[in-house]
Amino acid sequence: MSITVGILGAGGWGTALAKVLAEKGAEVELWSYEESVAREINAFHTNTKYLPEVTIPDGIKASTDIQTVATGKEYILIAIPSLFLLPSIKKILTVPNIMEGQSLIGVVTKGFVSTPLGPRLILNTLEDYLPGFYKGNLVYISGPSHAEEVARGKLTGLISASLNGKNSIRFRELLSTSNLLVFSSFDVIGVQVCGATKNVIAIAFGMLDALKDLSNFVGDNTESLLLAAGLNEIQTLGRALGSTHPETFTSIAGVGDLDVTCRSIYGRNRRFGREIILKGVLQKFRNLEDLLERIHELGYLPEGAVACKSVMSIANERQLKLPIAETVFRILNREQEPFPLIEQLLKALTRSNLEGLWISGGQGT
Repeated sequence: MSITVGILGAGGWGTALAKVLAEKGAEVELWSYEESVAREINAFHTNTKYLPEVTIPDGIKASTDIQTVATGKEYILIAIPSLFLLPSIKKILTVPNIMEGQSLIGVVTKGFVSTPLGPRLILNTLEDYLPGFYKGNLVYISGPSHAEEVARGKLTGLISASLNGKNSIRFRELLSTSNLLVFSSFDVIGVQVCGATKNVIAIAFGMLDALKDLSNFVGDNTESLLLAAGLNEIQTLGRALGSTHPETFTSIAGVGDLDVTCRSIYGRNRRFGREIILKGVLQKFRNLEDLLERIHELGYLPEGAVACKSVMSIANERQLKLPIAETVFRILNREQEPFPLIEQLLKALTRSNLEGLWISGGQGT
């Protein structure tokens, strides 16, 4: 009998995972918020809006009824953007197999969730709403994994992180193929922080990449400086929030995901950063709040814009120095224009970021 899987979210990543699992023989049902996307998947086996030029296996069924997709499934994968996560999850709390803790739940959403208590990590937030069975048993799945390449069978690595080692392994076995390598981890906090914060760094990287053609001050060396300093900021935030394994940040969950998000042509956050410089896309928004309220007007969702607000809220609360994240925040909030701020940032990096890493490393030897 086939394994049954419900995937909540029919964006590029949810659709790519549905394709992988269906090709392994799983019975997959996909929830789409948009009726037009569900209709296209069922009628034409394509999702041109989120995963163009990819054929979706015939066996995948799409529905706009989130409760139907979640009902009776052995595995549920949550691929809903962080901005829309909680309203959707609240709709499945009365599904019998979730009420009884019978479904294994994995999460591939990257980012933070805004709550009345402030920004929180994805799994912590879901544990507040899901039945108590799920506390410590959810699985977080992340890594350098653009949907466009996974759907086309490009060799890719993922991290399956959970406090419950058995659940981590079960999702590892569910997702693993000859082209999709999945590794287990107990560091659910570190892996989540990497997945969320790298998108903020990628916006800065995109702005810098656009400036390469406009300024003699910026080159490939500069981008690598930014990437290294950005990884240090991710690690600073991860440690502050309780990451348990330093090697998380040098794994595919950390430097691997950061690198592909910054450099890949598929990266939405990199694209957003470039368009801030080259197209002035921020000009029609008053500030970051206005941007988030009208983010659909961009035509795509740069998760880093959403995460940036949360990162700075946590940084301010815990008195963390995160100059790259702060720069991105000030630009998105229309406090300053990007050109002078980027140059100020680059000149400050060695002292405020990388030099601190060197000194702390030296003291530890």
